[in-house]
Amino acid sequence: MLRSLIAGIASVLFSMPLMADTMQLNMTPGVTAVSQNVYGLHMTILYICIAIGVVVFGVMFWAIFHHRKSKGAKPASFHESTKVEIIWTLIPFIILIGMAIPATKTLIAMEDTSKSDVTILVTGSQWKWHYSYFNQDVEYYSHLATSAEQISNQRQKRDNYLLEVDYPLVLPVGKKVRFLITSQDVIHSWWVPAFAVKKDANPGFINEAWTQIDKPGIYRGQCAELCGKDHGFMPIVVIAKPQAEYDDWLQQTKITQRKAREEEQRLLDMQMSLDELMALGEKTYTARCAMCHQENGEGIPGAFPALAGEGVSIDPKSKLEHISVVVHGKAGTAMQAFGPQLSLKELAAVITYERNAWGNNTGESVQAAEVQAIKNGQQL
Repeated sequence: MLRSLIAGIASVLFSMPLMADTMQLNMTPGVTAVSQNVYGLHMTILYICIAIGVVVFGVMFWAIFHHRKSKGAKPASFHESTKVEIIWTLIPFIILIGMAIPATKTLIAMEDTSKSDVTILVTGSQWKWHYSYFNQDVEYYSHLATSAEQISNQRQKRDNYLLEVDYPLVLPVGKKVRFLITSQDVIHSWWVPAFAVKKDANPGFINEAWTQIDKPGIYRGQCAELCGKDHGFMPIVVIAKPQAEYDDWLQQTKITQRKAREEEQRLLDMQMSLDELMALGEKTYTARCAMCHQENGEGIPGAFPALAGEGVSIDPKSKLEHISVVVHGKAGTAMQAFGPQLSLKELAAVITYERNAWGNNTGESVQAAEVQAIKNGQQL
């Protein structure tokens, strides 16, 4: 019976390396050298713990079985054995040293951000990520792309439900990428399991991490801190491209963003119609504002103020204050500054929409030039 028990335990232990890649509850090897080192370290420590458990419990149950009272065993009488004390202190010490050496090597490698090829500033805010490529004049926000209909169970959920974004982070394969991670408001955590990268984004501080992706692909993660009511709606998507494709993407993104800035300057001399502003404003409000102020504009009592039902004053000063709050945010509240996040056209449209939806009916439109004046600190 004992032999069969030992054989069963041995078969489980030797089959675990084969099972490790298919067990959904286990860690994954990832796609970087560091992530594979972390996985290997995890499995090594797991095997050591299993071996210790098997030896300790094996000896314990063997002693119980062979030295039971029914066989006439007599308890030994010994006290304060120096040899035993040395042995059961030395063995755990050796085991811990054996575990600490590979763990220390892995931890040092995870923190070594030197000699990077690409540096990206990652900024978290409720509930989105902002990516800025150093020395490339490229930056953008990355928002959840899962539709509101899927979240409210009005449409079937897709395979990557809550793990899809509008603008993913694009990285080159085979290059060391350094991340500078911070936050605009509360504590977030930038976590991509496939890279073994998980760093807190703390307001007022910058944490560092790095990765070097070995193969092209799409890799997903999410915020790993409880950062607010929509914490679960803050995914991360990284697309790793070969160097040539990455260079093409970077060049095209530079051109697109430059044209967008030129278009904004052109808008300063234009007057958009109220209907056009309302259509774009409703779309922008649903995507960026509804999570706090609700789709019906009624807000959340005690947390986010209502905008509906003449919640917006028709006083001319109110219009300026409204623009300023949307552009610059409001200190001491959860209201973010949307000036850096939205284009002049989107800002003008969403403010116009808020001033004319849900029974407000001010009849006023806000133009890009008015928003630009507030952004520049000018008085209208």
